[in-house]
Amino acid sequence: MSSQPAQPVLQSYPASPRGDVVETQFGEQVADPWRWLEADVRTDAKVHEWVAAQSAFTDAYLKALPERPAFEARLKGLFNYARFGVPREEGGRLFYAYNSGLMNQAQLLVRDAASPKGRVLLDPNGWAKDGATALDAWEPSPDGNLLAYTVQDGGSDWRTMKFVAAADGKPLADELKWVKFSGVAWVGNDGVLYSRFAAPKDGEAFQARNYDQQVYYHRLGTPQDQDRLVYATPDKPTWGHGAQVTSDARWLVVTSHEGTDPTTAIGIAPIGKGDWQVRPLIPDLSAQWDLIDGVGDVLWFVTSKDAPLKKIVRVDLSGAEPVFTTIVPQSDANLDGAAIVGDRLVVAYLRDVKADVRLFTLDGKPAGTLALPGVGSLAGLSGKPGRAGGYFGFTGFTMPSTVFRFSEDDGKAKVWEQVALKFAPGDYVSEQVFYPSKDGTKIPMFVIRRKDAKGPVPTILYGYGGFNISLPPAFSSARMAWLESGGAYAIANLRGGGEYGDAWHDGGRRANKQNVLDDCIAAGEWLIANGVAPRGGLAVEGGSNGGLLVGAVVNQRPDLFAAAHPAVGVMDMLRFDRFTAGRYWVDDYGHPDREADWKVLRAYSPYHNIANGKDYPAILVTTADTDDRVVPGHSFKYAAALQAAQIGDKPHLIRIETRAGHGSGKPVDKMIAESADVYAFLAHWTGLTPRP
Repeated sequence: MSSQPAQPVLQSYPASPRGDVVETQFGEQVADPWRWLEADVRTDAKVHEWVAAQSAFTDAYLKALPERPAFEARLKGLFNYARFGVPREEGGRLFYAYNSGLMNQAQLLVRDAASPKGRVLLDPNGWAKDGATALDAWEPSPDGNLLAYTVQDGGSDWRTMKFVAAADGKPLADELKWVKFSGVAWVGNDGVLYSRFAAPKDGEAFQARNYDQQVYYHRLGTPQDQDRLVYATPDKPTWGHGAQVTSDARWLVVTSHEGTDPTTAIGIAPIGKGDWQVRPLIPDLSAQWDLIDGVGDVLWFVTSKDAPLKKIVRVDLSGAEPVFTTIVPQSDANLDGAAIVGDRLVVAYLRDVKADVRLFTLDGKPAGTLALPGVGSLAGLSGKPGRAGGYFGFTGFTMPSTVFRFSEDDGKAKVWEQVALKFAPGDYVSEQVFYPSKDGTKIPMFVIRRKDAKGPVPTILYGYGGFNISLPPAFSSARMAWLESGGAYAIANLRGGGEYGDAWHDGGRRANKQNVLDDCIAAGEWLIANGVAPRGGLAVEGGSNGGLLVGAVVNQRPDLFAAAHPAVGVMDMLRFDRFTAGRYWVDDYGHPDREADWKVLRAYSPYHNIANGKDYPAILVTTADTDDRVVPGHSFKYAAALQAAQIGDKPHLIRIETRAGHGSGKPVDKMIAESADVYAFLAHWTGLTPRP
C-alpha cells in the first residue's frame, strides 16, 4: 500500500454557468443557481452539453488513475461465475434466472419436471445492442404453460409487460404499456391483474410526478385499451395500488399505500363471482398489512398493528364479518417476511441483522427452524400451500447467493445448484460490533476484511439509513475486489432502516434525520479510533438515500473522510417531491412546503450546505441519464455546486452513466466499468494498492 499515490493532473472543471434563481421560502432567501440543470438531459441542449463536458473531463481523470487497470481485471474475474435465481414451480415446470458469468443480463430458464437441466425461455442479451434492456418481473401462469414478464429499458422505472409460451418460447401478441411499480397476478390462465399509470404527456415521461395508479385486468388476446379497470381511488390520487391473487385463486387482494411507509390499506373480492367488487378489509393506512397467502376463506398477513416488530394474523372470511386472530405474536426479533409452504408458515426474522427462519403450523404452533448455512440473509423464498418443499436463496459477505431446496416438515435444506467460488471464503473474517452514536444509542456495524490484513487499512464505510430498509449480510462481487486488495469494508446499520422494526425506522426519519448522520459520523470515528481505518484512509459510500447520507455527512465532517462516493443521491431536499416518485418520499423526509419540515430539510440538504473554506475529501458523484427514480438533476446541481465552492484542491467529479437508471437492470459490463472507476478513485485517495 502506498500513502503517496501518483496524482493524475486535474485541469480546470468544465463551465457550470450560474443562474439567478433566488426564492424566499419561510422568510429565508434561498439561491438555486443551477436550477437549469434540472431539465431533462434527453431534450435540453444546454444540459446535454454540460453532461458531455463533465463526462469527458471525469473519464479522462479516471482513466489516468494507476489503480484502475488492476481493479477492472480482477472485477471481471470476480463477476465471472454461474449464478441462479430462486426457482418458481408451476405446472410441473421450474422457472428461474440464470447468468453464466459475464452475461450483461440474466436469462430466464425453464426446467421441465423430467429434465435435470434448464432451457432458455427468455434471453434479454439480444434485446438491445448495449445490453441495457433487462428482464424485470416475471410470473408463470398457474398451469405453467405461459409466462408474463416485464421489460425495463435503459434503467427506467417504466415497464412494458409481455407474454410467452413456456413450451416453445413463442411470444404472444399482447403488450401492456405504462406499467410501473407493479406486480403480476394471474387470474386463472387467461389473464393478469397489473398496475399502471395514465400515459404521460409528451416529453414528461422521465420527470413528471406519478399520480392515480390504477389496477387493471388484461385478458389475453385483447388490446390494452379494452382492459378492465378493477380498482382506483380518484378521490385519493396520491394512493398507489397493487393486486395479488391467493395461490388457490379464491381471493383478489388489493394492497394500497400512499408513500414509502409500509402502512397499507387492504381491499378484498372473491374471484369466483366475477364482479370483483373490492370491499375494504383494512380501510386506513394506520399499520403495515402484507398478504402472506390464502387457503379457502382464510388469509394470513404480516402486520405491525400493535406490534412494532410485527406479528402474523389469520383472517377468517367465511362468516358475515371477518374474524382477526393473532397466531404468531410479536417476538424479540424483527419479523422480515413469511410464506406458506406445504402446511407450514415459514417465517423469516432479522435477529441483530442476521437471518433466523422459524417454522409454524398454520394455526401458529412452533414447528422448528429452517436450517441455514451460516450467518447471512435470505435472498428469496418460494413455495405454495399444499405443495411439499420449497426453495430459498441464501447469501453472506463471502457467500454468493446460493439456492437451497428445503423440506417444510423438518427444516432440512440442501444445495439445489452449487456455486463455484472465485476466492477462498476462509481467507476473510467478518465481525459485528455495536458502537455508540452521539446520543448513546448502540448502532450495529459489520466489518469485513482479509484475515491477514493487520493494522489500520484503507476502509470504505457504507450506509443507507432510511425507508425502513435493512442492510443484512449479502454478497458483492465488486466489494470482494476491495477486500482482496487488503482493504476493509464496514456496513453500518443506521437508524432509519428496518433492522429493529418501527422504532428504529422512526428514530431516523423526518425531524430525526440528523440521528442518521450522527450514526454514520460515529461509525467513521469508531473505525479510526479502533484501528480499523487509518486517519486519512477512510472513504464513505452510499446510494440513493445513502447518496444523500454521504453528501450530508461530508458537509458536516469533511475532515473525517479522505474520499466519498455519493451515488444516485437525493441532493436537493427542498425540491425532491417535484419529480417522478419523489412525492412518495415525504413519509421519510417530510414535506418541503411545510415550515417545520422545511427547516429540518434546509439544515442538512447536501446541495444547500456545502461549507466554503473547509478542505473537502475527494468526491466522485455517480448518477445516470435515465434515472427516473432520483432524477439526475439532483447530482448535476450538487456536482456543479461542489466544483464552484472553495473547498480545497482534491477532485470533485461526476460520473454520468448513459442508458442506465437508478440501479436495477444495469448490464454487467457497465457494473464492472463503474466499479473499477469508483474503487480506483477511492483506493487512490485512501492509499490502497489493488491486488495485481
